Amino acid sequence: MNTLDIKKVSAAGVLIAMGIVFGDLGTSPLYTYKAIIGDRTITEELILGSVSAIFWTLTFQTTFKYVFITMRADNNGEGGIFSLYALIRRHAKWLIWPAIIGGSFMIADSLITPPISVTSAIEGLKGVQPDLPILPITIGILVALFLFQRTGTGSIGRFFGPAMVVWFGMIAVLGYVNLAKDWNVLRALNPRYAFRMVTHSSGGFWVLGGVFLCATGAEALYADMGHVGRKNIQMAWIMIKVCLLLCYFGEAALLEGHIGQTLKSIDPFYGLVPGWFLIPSVAIATIATIIASQALISGTYTLFNEAIRLNIWPKLRTAFPSDLRGQVYLPSINWMMMTGCIGMVLYFRESSNMEAAFGLSVTLTMLMTTVLLANYLYIRRYPKIFTYSVLVVFLWIEITFLVANMKKFEHGGWLTMLIGLLLITTMYVWQAGRKLKNRYKKYLHLDRFIPAIKELSNDTTIPKFATHLVYLTLTDKPGAVEQKVIESILCQQPKRADIYWLVHVDVDDAPYTLSYSTKILAPQDLIYVRIHLGFRVVPRLNLFFKKIVNEMVANHEVEFNNKYCMIEEHGACGDFRFVVMKSFLSFDNQLPFWKNLLMRLYFVLNKISLPDPEAFGLDYNNVVVERVPLVIQQTADIQLKRETDVNGG
Repeated sequence: MNTLDIKKVSAAGVLIAMGIVFGDLGTSPLYTYKAIIGDRTITEELILGSVSAIFWTLTFQTTFKYVFITMRADNNGEGGIFSLYALIRRHAKWLIWPAIIGGSFMIADSLITPPISVTSAIEGLKGVQPDLPILPITIGILVALFLFQRTGTGSIGRFFGPAMVVWFGMIAVLGYVNLAKDWNVLRALNPRYAFRMVTHSSGGFWVLGGVFLCATGAEALYADMGHVGRKNIQMAWIMIKVCLLLCYFGEAALLEGHIGQTLKSIDPFYGLVPGWFLIPSVAIATIATIIASQALISGTYTLFNEAIRLNIWPKLRTAFPSDLRGQVYLPSINWMMMTGCIGMVLYFRESSNMEAAFGLSVTLTMLMTTVLLANYLYIRRYPKIFTYSVLVVFLWIEITFLVANMKKFEHGGWLTMLIGLLLITTMYVWQAGRKLKNRYKKYLHLDRFIPAIKELSNDTTIPKFATHLVYLTLTDKPGAVEQKVIESILCQQPKRADIYWLVHVDVDDAPYTLSYSTKILAPQDLIYVRIHLGFRVVPRLNLFFKKIVNEMVANHEVEFNNKYCMIEEHGACGDFRFVVMKSFLSFDNQLPFWKNLLMRLYFVLNKISLPDPEAFGLDYNNVVVERVPLVIQQTADIQLKRETDVNGG
């Protein structure tokens, strides 16, 4: 995949898109019609109205909004709600809220998508063995799937595309064979059937909550754009949409033969399958749902990694399971998701119960994407009539779906909503607490301290603390530094070093930026380095910094006079010691209730988040952590009265 030119359409790109982008959308025929009908009696109005609504939902929501409009908002080829936010975040501070809300509910949705997909596939075996225990099989598959995550998808990624081609080919053929028995269902291409079902049928409006499941994977199309490119996804979608529509209309034709009955007598998807092909079809469906779940899980890791880099989520340990571009593995998120998915299976037990709760959270994600997209179009000076049309049309569609999905709240939708709210709260506390903490940090001009730093560097009466003493600083201006850094170097136990380095890490709006700039403030004594990292790049400062120093040595910008260092491969000689400042809430504060609660929650998250040395990719053997009291609002003057001295007269 690394050699794939994602800017061009290619057979390989289209094949990969089928394998890793369309899994969620592609497996939705397994459960969409079951969610639509539920315990209702099958009627012609319900059949034609729902398949008409499915057709127009896929056309407007997936094709128009995501495939042709939203994908134009690419961040150097990357997509997803956090990538979209990164494109426009500098234009308005409030845009952080749609990003936080949308990202949180998308993550919450990812906890129910694998269980419903895998359970729906395995339940097909009930046609062969009605008493087959579905729960243990489903949980076993999910556990195996999450245990596999640490190895990445590099080794089997090439299998995904062909496997999904088999799946899409199967549902297209099954759908066509059944559609050929009753071409009359094609009347439902007329949107009036959907309109009549919603406005005239009893409870017809609430059917839209089930219809929406056909589009739940649309957000993933945008999120996975960086893997295969917009044009490859667009080309693949043409073929996949045909396959999906053949399957949905085939299911509608099948249900036409069961008017007046309920779903107890027929499975809308597996009813398409001839008896001799049932077991192979279940096997193919299971593989397809595993692939869909794999893509969703990988996408969730990416979401968390982006949130961490954008400073809206606590730092977590990150690994690189393969050499695929942008693929990361977060162990804590993996085990959290595995626990959550197993909990969903045990709580809902059957796919029909999951269908009743599925889709509520993702409607909120889509709404937030629409808000961010409209702002992007406005900022990029698209025609105003187009921008406002996009905003109004898709807000109307998605608010309609949201209201229809609200009925799911009492059937289990409250669970994903609760998870989403917990994620939103965590992101808010982390982001707001970090901003409040940084607001009260004091900065000093470096000019007045440079002579003292140079004198300390050359004062041989003080034991050398390190050859290279490196401070991580928040300031993006070479002429200023936090007061606590100056205090650490000069005012506490003085720290003598040959060269002092001030390193600032800047999170770039582009996803894969990896560059740096330097400013020599005092030759051979004080150097400022600014490292630019994209929001999808995991910082490995130990590696980056040593490479920067070696390049500066090669360019004769700095010199080292160590006559004992004779290993040519060593590059820059001497030890590197990084100083990381870690704040804690001082007892000197007198804060209002809400600000005090916010900061205490922030520091709780800070304690359980990844330590700064690991988060920045620093080796512990060369790191010094200094704890610094944070004073936001000082305690009012204390009236402390001095009494007569103890030994006084």
